[in-house]
Amino acid sequence: MSAPASSAHRVLVIDDDRKLGRLIREYLEPMGYAVTLAVTGPAGLETARAEKFDAILLDVMLPGLDGFEVLKELRKTHDTPVLMLTARGEEADRIVGLELGADDYLPKTFSTRELLARLRAVTRRGVRRAGEEAPAEEIVLGPLRIDLSTRVAVIDDRPLTLTPVEFDLLAALARAPGRIRTREQLLEEIRDRNYEVFDRSVDVHISALRKKLGDDPREPRFIQTVRAAGYLLRRPGNA
Repeated sequence: MSAPASSAHRVLVIDDDRKLGRLIREYLEPMGYAVTLAVTGPAGLETARAEKFDAILLDVMLPGLDGFEVLKELRKTHDTPVLMLTARGEEADRIVGLELGADDYLPKTFSTRELLARLRAVTRRGVRRAGEEAPAEEIVLGPLRIDLSTRVAVIDDRPLTLTPVEFDLLAALARAPGRIRTREQLLEEIRDRNYEVFDRSVDVHISALRKKLGDDPREPRFIQTVRAAGYLLRRPGNA
C-alpha cells in the first residue's frame, strides 16, 4: 500500500478488532486520511500522547485499559476530537463517553458513509480548512475571554482545556450573551449538516463545560438553564 500524502488528516484508530481496524484504514486512506492503528488501551494512549492526530476513533472494550479510561487520561492533556466506537448501543454508555470528553459516539453497526460524515465533522471543528480566513474576533465577558481565531478560552487569566464541541458551544452562547439559545439552535451551530447527534448530548456537554468554568447550575455565574427553553450565557454583572 502506498504511503498517504503528507497533507492527509491523521487519524488514530484504537481498537483490538484488527480486522475492523484494517477495514477502516482501507476505506479512509483513499479519502485523504492517514490512519495509524493501535490494538490495546495502553498502546493507543501512548501513541495519542506521542504524536499529533486530527481525530481518534476509540473503542470502548479494550485490553489493558478500556476506552473510557483511555479517554479520561487523554483529556488531561489533549483536546483531539474523539469518536467513541462500541458494540453496545445503550444510551448510558454514550452519556459516560460524552461526560468524559468524547465528541461523538458510533455503534459498531455504523456504515462507512456515516463514519466518514462524522469524522469530517469533528476534524473540521478541530482544524481550519486550508485557505479559510480565521475570524479575528475576541469575545470578552467579564473574566471570560474567548479568542475565536486561536480557539482559546481563558477565565480569570486561566486557560481552559476544552474539547472542540465544548469550545463551539461556549462560543455559540457567547456570541449572543443574555439571549436564550435553544438546544436545536446550538446543535445547528456546532454540527455539520450531515452530522447527527442526539439532543441529550447538548446537556452533557454543557454540564462538562460548567464544571470547567467552575459554575454552579443552581447559582450560575455564567451558563444559565432556562426551563423548557434552552441555555443562555449571563452578561457580566447580571443578578
